[in-house]
Amino acid sequence: MDWKDFMAETEANIGTLSKEVLETVRGFGMMGKAAKTDGALSEKTKEFIALGIAIATRCDSCIGFHVKSLVRLGATREELCEALSMATYMGGGPSFAYSAKALKAFDVFSEGD
Repeated sequence: MDWKDFMAETEANIGTLSKEVLETVRGFGMMGKAAKTDGALSEKTKEFIALGIAIATRCDSCIGFHVKSLVRLGATREELCEALSMATYMGGGPSFAYSAKALKAFDVFSEGD
């Protein structure tokens, strides 16, 4: 999988749908903003939680979005691998395969950083 191409296509598809369901997008955006706001947990910690859920639900686009956010937030490869260990532990074999995808996405999105 070419993560950059995959995410560009995903974002374009979401953009197209967003024009059709504006109120849903607004509500989803407000919910996301509220959920990601630093509080007792940092935004980075919350993104690690979201990545674990993305792996458990086997959502490639979700993995891409949350890995990109973690790169933006300065997550290290070591932090990511620890989170992927926990996701694999909780989800078994399928989560192991999707954790490997998440690590590849991290490496791709971290290029040049």
